[in-house]
Amino acid sequence: MMHIYVKVKSHSGKQEVESFGDGRYLVYLKESPENGKANEELIKVLSKYLGTPAARIKIKTGFTSSNKMLEIS
Repeated sequence: MMHIYVKVKSHSGKQEVESFGDGRYLVYLKESPENGKANEELIKVLSKYLGTPAARIKIKTGFTSSNKMLEIS
């Protein structure tokens, strides 16, 4: 099990992941943070970037924050 820390920039008009090493990422998302849309997009984008099935990525803290901790099992 691994934890990563993510800073989300939602409503940015692009989908992009920047890695800062040590399990820290900056993720740009197109969706706005309404009704969990940005969180869904975050998991899809990270799944593709990390090559991990989306079902194995869970948001542990920060559901309504731009700073999140995710768990990858």
